[in-house]
Amino acid sequence: MTKRDVILAALAGETPAYVPWSMGFTVEAEEKLRAYYAPRQLEDVLDNHLGGVGSGVGFFTDLGNDHVQDVFGVVWDRRIDKDIGVVVGQVLPEPTVRGYAFPDPKGDVFFGGIEDQLGRQVDRYRIFSIGFSLYERAWTMRGMADLMMDFYDNPGFVHTLLESIADWNIAQVRKAVTYDIDAVYFGDDWGQQHGLQMGPRLWHEFIYPPLRRMYAAVKDAGKAVFIHSCGDVDELFDDLIAIGLDCFNPFQPEVMDVYGLMAQYCGRLTFHGGMSTQRTLPYGTVDDVVAETQRLLATGAHGNYIFAPAHAVEGDVPVENIVAMIETVQSQPGYQRGAV
Repeated sequence: MTKRDVILAALAGETPAYVPWSMGFTVEAEEKLRAYYAPRQLEDVLDNHLGGVGSGVGFFTDLGNDHVQDVFGVVWDRRIDKDIGVVVGQVLPEPTVRGYAFPDPKGDVFFGGIEDQLGRQVDRYRIFSIGFSLYERAWTMRGMADLMMDFYDNPGFVHTLLESIADWNIAQVRKAVTYDIDAVYFGDDWGQQHGLQMGPRLWHEFIYPPLRRMYAAVKDAGKAVFIHSCGDVDELFDDLIAIGLDCFNPFQPEVMDVYGLMAQYCGRLTFHGGMSTQRTLPYGTVDDVVAETQRLLATGAHGNYIFAPAHAVEGDVPVENIVAMIETVQSQPGYQRGAV
């Protein structure tokens, strides 16, 4: 049984041989782990079950002085946040897309070498990622404050911008599904600690229609839809399932009842995440980490669950807590490294 087989069983709501996992880390946390496990390669240690191609943000060009530029022209200051950065300036200083040229969604920057990447992940469930895929792409280009005002002052522009981004995503999806992938992953944060950033009315008016088109392009190709949205967004689950959502990440226990939702949506939606990155991992003891990991594994043992931290683990997490999480997950009966 391959790691892909275990993921497929979990997604189908069947009881897998064990609960699969896919864990991610920030630059600082990854450095700690690489030092701890050296000379072993971290990728080999983790044995993640999800394999990835595509781009989480949009590929970067180094501008020097810890500044980078993505393919949409957005400049990011990475002096503090080494993983993504903070947006500098505006690509769209006025509420119009006239004169703006979108990058080529099918270009080599996205698809060059993809066959080789997939060939190195033959036993994993393989996902093509489109990060910052709609609302996030819009605010990085326009600016968060201005986009929020545009929802009210320039609604026609917001519709045009979001539909144009959706068209770009769909073109990329149609290229991606010609490769041997299993799913498309859309990253797009809508939530905050309590509720949606733009509120439910604006989300349904502006964001839901282009999402429906994006997800349909994936489902029409026979692939699964994975999404990422940080924050308190569980009020949207029924609407998202209705348009084709298969798996939701990051499933934050700080903002939603993860155990109640796992029971409520069993058979309808798979969750990926759930391990506290705001409380247990940074501030708990090793015993706390083991106990919470074991509870999540026990709850997700019958399917529709992929274990992970609720976000990329930050550098302030003690390395012994990270190791405890990894070892607990990999001590599950039924798991055997490299088994096929």
